Amino acid sequence: MTVARAGNKAPADRTPGPSDIALISYTSGTSGTPKGATNTHGNIMYNAERQRTGLGLPERPVYFAMAPLFHITGMVCEFGACLTSGGTLVLAYRFEAGVVLDAFAEHRPHYTVGPSTAFMALAAHPSVTREHFSSFRVISSGGAPLPPALVEKFRAGFGPYIRNGYGLTECTAPCASVPPGLEAPVDPASGTLAVGLPGPDTVVRIVDDNGEEVPFGEQGEIAVRGPQVVPGYWRRADATAETFPGAELRTGDIGFMDEQGWLYVVDRKKDMINASGFKVWPREVEDVLYTHPAVREAAVVGVPDGYRGETVKAYISLRPDAETDPDALAAYCKERLAAYKYPRQVEILPDLPKTASGKILRRELRSRTQDN
Repeated sequence: MTVARAGNKAPADRTPGPSDIALISYTSGTSGTPKGATNTHGNIMYNAERQRTGLGLPERPVYFAMAPLFHITGMVCEFGACLTSGGTLVLAYRFEAGVVLDAFAEHRPHYTVGPSTAFMALAAHPSVTREHFSSFRVISSGGAPLPPALVEKFRAGFGPYIRNGYGLTECTAPCASVPPGLEAPVDPASGTLAVGLPGPDTVVRIVDDNGEEVPFGEQGEIAVRGPQVVPGYWRRADATAETFPGAELRTGDIGFMDEQGWLYVVDRKKDMINASGFKVWPREVEDVLYTHPAVREAAVVGVPDGYRGETVKAYISLRPDAETDPDALAAYCKERLAAYKYPRQVEILPDLPKTASGKILRRELRSRTQDN
C-alpha cells in the first residue's frame, strides 16, 4: 500500500513461493515478550491442507471462527482450511457465549476450534442445550490446557467429544492432534490428557537440556521438526538461534511421549514451581481443580514463600450460582495430590485474565501476587 501511494510500481517477478513469508504472527506473550514468527506460504498451506483432508468433514463444510483470525489457529485451522475446502466461514465480532450459541443454532456449523476456556463458558451459559451442538462433526481445542474433566462433562452434557490438539505460533498452529475415530488417552500416573499424535511428515522429540532424546515416558522439552515449522523470528536473530537450533523448534514446553506415540504436555518450562526443592507443574494442580463441581476456571502459579522458597497458589473463578470457599478448595486438592503439590493459597476472582485469544495469563496473576 505504501509503495502504491508513493506512485511506485510493484516489484517485478514477485510471485510468492513456498519459502516466502506470508505473514508475521506474534506469539501470545503469556510467558514473556511477544515475538514475530515468520510463517511462510508453505507453512500455512501445509497445515491448512492437513485440516482439509484430516477432519472427515462433508463437502463445502461450514466453519465457525471461534478462534480469532488474527491468531494463528484461526488463520490456519478456520480461515485457511475453509478456503482450501471451498466452505463457509461464520464470523462473530467478539466471543460472547450467548451470541456464539445463537450463531450455532442459525448457521449449523460442522467444525470449530477454540481454547478450553471458551468451551467452559459455553457449557456454563444458562441457555445452552444439546441441540446447539448437534450439527458438529468435529470440535477441536488448542491454545490452552484441556482438562480431562471438561472433555467428559462436555460429552455427557452436549454430545460432542472435544478433540485435543497441540501447536504453537512457531509451528503455524497444529503439529499434533487427535485423529477422528480415536480418543486421546489419559496418563494414569499424572492424569494428563494426551494432546494427540504428530502429524504427517512431522517429527516430535522429547529432549533433555543437552538436546538428547529421552526414553518413552520420561519428561523433557518438546522439540518439533516439520513442514509447518517457521524459519525463525522477524528481526530477532538471537532468539531464532536459541529457539530453532538446526531448524528444529524448541518449544519451551515440558512433555513426554508414550510408546504408542501419543504426546502429553506437562506445562511450560518457565512455569515450573520449586517448592522446598520439589517440582510442581501447575497443570497437574489445575486438572484436579477442574474436577470440582464449583470451578469454572483455574490457574496455578508459584508465589514467594519465606520457608519453602516458593509455594503453590491457585486462582479460581466459579461456575454460575456455585458456592465454595478457598479453604474448601485447598482441602479438596489436598485429598487428591501429594502434600507438596496442593495449593496453600487460593483466591477466588470473578474472572481470570486472558489474552484476546482466550489463554489464561499466568504472568498477570504472578504480577498481581507481587503487587499485593
